[in-house]
Amino acid sequence: MNDWKIIGQLISMGKALFWDLQGTLGGDAVASIELFEPYSFSKEALKLAKDNGYRNIVITNQSRIGKGTLSLEAYEREANRIQEFFNSDEVLIDEIFCCPHQSSDHCECKKPKTGLIQFAVEKYMLDIKKCFVIGDMGKNEIVMAYNAGCKGVLVLTGGGKGSLGEFRHTWTGYEAHIIADNALQAVKEILKEKL
Repeated sequence: MNDWKIIGQLISMGKALFWDLQGTLGGDAVASIELFEPYSFSKEALKLAKDNGYRNIVITNQSRIGKGTLSLEAYEREANRIQEFFNSDEVLIDEIFCCPHQSSDHCECKKPKTGLIQFAVEKYMLDIKKCFVIGDMGKNEIVMAYNAGCKGVLVLTGGGKGSLGEFRHTWTGYEAHIIADNALQAVKEILKEKL
């Protein structure tokens, strides 16, 4: 790696996109991760973000683990499969963070709580004001962005249209900073922001 590339990476330190997984980068919003298939535009979206100095960090709620309907081993196998797909040519996803808990566990990591964002901010030395949360569930991603002190982007794939319609009451009092048709458009809109 040449010196100029290293300098460029150091200058861009601190920016990240916190991605939801299912319904945002692929698959069905509420289906098992075992059925996850990436959307055709997702790899391009992650690459565009990475090329513009953003880390791509996935944060996913996987309550099936806590409920006992998905084993931790099966989750890890699927998470590895997803990372191998997106990172086959270059590292586009820096890490996937998972909350395995049910709501009744009262953890600090289940979206819209911010435990996993706080962990990522410390691990990767992020400036939360330069970060965005992208997802299809207003009650999870948009509320989490607000709780964390960054901007939230709602995509209309997965459960996004329902989030704006019949489920809007689940995140009343909150607004998405950006509403985008999909993950790729979300990144393009983010790149227009003056940070």
